[in-house]
Amino acid sequence: MPDSPAPTVIHVDLDAFFVSMELLRHPELRGLPVIVGGPGARGVVSTCSYEARTFGVRSGMPGSRARQLCPQAVFLPGDFRFYAPASRAFHAILRDYTPLVEPAGADEAYLDVRGCERILGDGPWIASEIRRRVREEIGITASAGVSTNKLVSKVASDAGKPDGLVVVPPGGEAEFFAPRPIRDLPMVGPKTAEALAAIGVTTIGQLAAIPASVLEGRFGRHGRELAERARGVFDAPVLAGRGEAKSVSREMTFSHDEPDRARLRAVIRGQAERIAAELAQAGKSARTVTLKLRFPPFETLTRSATVARPVGLADELFEAGTRLFEEAWAANGRRPVRLLGIGATNLQERARQLGLGETLEADRLSGAVAEVRAKFGEGALRRAAELGARVPRYGAGGASDPRLE
Repeated sequence: MPDSPAPTVIHVDLDAFFVSMELLRHPELRGLPVIVGGPGARGVVSTCSYEARTFGVRSGMPGSRARQLCPQAVFLPGDFRFYAPASRAFHAILRDYTPLVEPAGADEAYLDVRGCERILGDGPWIASEIRRRVREEIGITASAGVSTNKLVSKVASDAGKPDGLVVVPPGGEAEFFAPRPIRDLPMVGPKTAEALAAIGVTTIGQLAAIPASVLEGRFGRHGRELAERARGVFDAPVLAGRGEAKSVSREMTFSHDEPDRARLRAVIRGQAERIAAELAQAGKSARTVTLKLRFPPFETLTRSATVARPVGLADELFEAGTRLFEEAWAANGRRPVRLLGIGATNLQERARQLGLGETLEADRLSGAVAEVRAKFGEGALRRAAELGARVPRYGAGGASDPRLE
């Protein structure tokens, strides 16, 4: 392999993934502002078409705000069961070119193709081939950035959107970054951008011109890292399998603040069912169960408990989750709940040791329920306790969406 750097690190990102998938089955909506997410006060924009973005709509924005910005937008509910096969096909395409694939989500990943040049071609060629295959095999478009490191490749792929390829040659990182807005630099959030704007810094090039010692004096260790990244310096390698889920969770934002204990427990029951199915599919169990509670207007608390024996069945997750819920809810005056969620963390390989007198009937029931839902959809089979849960069609965002990677 050559000693000098080469543009072998690729970042590939599917363009407006959820919307692109919806347009495959709703081609009549092409060219219109389309939003996947909920339009209500509690809804959240999962993603939106580029037509909607021209009105200022962005992912993570409340649905009500998106509706104000773009009244003519078409809102569609997310259908993650429909998106998942495309996500798997996308990641399978990437693994055809190198084992060094680091997933960064359902719709994006990093690759390092160093050493593949003689067989497959250089980084830009491989990126072009990946984009071609995504278009031909999945039917949607992807953007890619190619450079010497993950940071620059990520910014390059964003710069190429939609349906573009941007290659940053070795040594050209700082020049590529210089004119770009400061918010284009990963790790610069709204507060950091506001602090930088206060001292006249609005572009990455202006940030790069400030001595690292000055930035460190103002922002601490974060300031030295800012100085390095502004020049395109980033040495974290592409790590295969880095994107494997370290947790599985579900959460729900209610259409109206929910005061009813039975309904809240029913929601936890449904979440436990879905988490158990995903753990089983991944061959994992969990040592820690977490709870997330939000009271109006935006008071959020989390609780967690590490169990003596790894859990993976719905009944086990429900028992641990409701125990955390009852304690936290009682300690907060049993007020109406705006958001409720549970999660399984501290995952490990699944291994079940039966207790005295225990059988595998619970495992078989859990497997049968998961099989029915996988074939006919999550709403095809519910426990009786879930029937009165008033589950909203919209309003579940972020960690509530099934993981697709």
